Formats: sequence, structure tokens, C-alpha cells
Amino acid sequence: MNNELIEQKKKFIITGVVVGVMLSAFLLVKTLEEIKGYGLIGKDIPPQSTIAVSGKGEKMVKPDIAEFSFSVIKEAKTVDDAQKEATKKMNEAIAVVRGALVEEKDIKTTGYNIYPRYEYQKSATLCTEWGCPPGKQILVGYEVSQSISVKVRKISDAGSILSKIGEVGISQVSGLIFSIDKEDEVKNEARLLAINDAQAQAKVLAKQLGVNLVRIVNFSESGNYPIYYAKTMMADERGGGPEVAPTPEIPAGESTITSNVTITYEIR
Repeated sequence: MNNELIEQKKKFIITGVVVGVMLSAFLLVKTLEEIKGYGLIGKDIPPQSTIAVSGKGEKMVKPDIAEFSFSVIKEAKTVDDAQKEATKKMNEAIAVVRGALVEEKDIKTTGYNIYPRYEYQKSATLCTEWGCPPGKQILVGYEVSQSISVKVRKISDAGSILSKIGEVGISQVSGLIFSIDKEDEVKNEARLLAINDAQAQAKVLAKQLGVNLVRIVNFSESGNYPIYYAKTMMADERGGGPEVAPTPEIPAGESTITSNVTITYEIR
């Protein structure tokens, strides 16, 4: 009887030791996993597998703004006289622009410069067999130039404004540039279409591959934002260039705002 009790005690002790060892091993493994997990907290875990899809979005828009610029260049013996002549001519041109109901905020000076003008004068001394005496630069006057940019929000008026500016003898008229007033809004709309297109393709591709989309790990975008230019017109009040003929209404056409996106997904 005593031998049986002793044997049972031995088996109990052995079983307890085995269970204790297994429990210790289990706790050790869990502890190591927790420690490893703590080391990854706050770190960006690189995805193991990814797929990339592309999407395209387009928005057709009609330009609603016409922009052009013009300059006045005047020369005179003194700076004061050159400025007075330039100001007089510029005021005539600006009056034309204001008469077309262009707002003050859309009329902007983009440049104002004053340059001295020199001419090379030969020496009055006669040349000899050893050569001619050097000449010198003589100040003969000053040149004043002023440039103005104009934004026309009623495109149908742009042609007539350009014609009238040429009629008052402005030295240079350049443009037109057609653009969109709220271009950022149109770009956002095109981008959203491109993203929706890419997401739809990602779902189809994931289903075909038999994988699950986990998260977006990368995004890139490129776009095509065209601006149309009209022919540059030149008119030289000094007779150096062609005259500006009456300008008809200038068609602005339509522009296509395009967004191309690429989205990279982590998959499992």
C-alpha cells in the first residue's frame, strides 16, 4: 500500500514538473512575441506584396478668361519728358480697357523701366597713318517703358479691346492666353475621376488574383493642363512694324483637363 502511494506521488510530481515546464515555455514564447511587438510599435512596416493600378480622369472645359499684355515705349532728351509722354500714351490705352468695363483688379502693371540712351561719337581729330583717335559714348536721351497685363473675363470682348488698343498707337500688344478662372476646382474634379477609375480597377484586379486589398501604400499623379494661345500682334507707333487690323471675335475653343494617377495597394 505504501508502495502504491509512493508511486502515485512520483507520477503526480513528474506530471506537475512537465506541466510547469510546458507552461514556462509557453509564457516565454508569448513574452518574446510581446517584446517583438513592442519593438514594431510606431514603425512603418513595409508591405510584403503590392499591386499598382492606374486611373485616368478628364474634364472638358471652356476657357472663361482671356489675358494679354501691352507696352508703351517713349524716348526723350530728359527722364521727365520721356515719362510724361509714356504716361500720356498709357493713359489713353488704359482708358480703352476701362471703357470695356474691365475691372481695376484685372489691370496690372508688370514692368516699368528707365534706360539711358547712348550714341557712339567718333573723334573730331583727323586720323593719321598710325590710326584714328578713339571715340566716346554720348548720352543722347532716355527711354521709358511701361508694361500692363489685362485680364478680360468676357472673352467675346477681347478682340475689340485689342483692336482699339492698336488704334491709339500702342507700341506692342501680345497675347492672347486663354485660361480657366477656377482651374483648381476643375483639376480636383479630374483627379477624383482618376482616383475612382483606379480604385475600380484595383477591385477587379484583386478579385481576379484572389487577393484582398489591405491599404494604400503609395500615390502619384501627373496631369495635362493645356492653355491655348492666340496669335501675337505687333503695332509699332514709330512705323517699324505692321499695323493692327480690326480684330474679330476670337474663338477660345475647349480645353481638356487630364489627371493620371497611380495607386499602389498592399495585398494579402
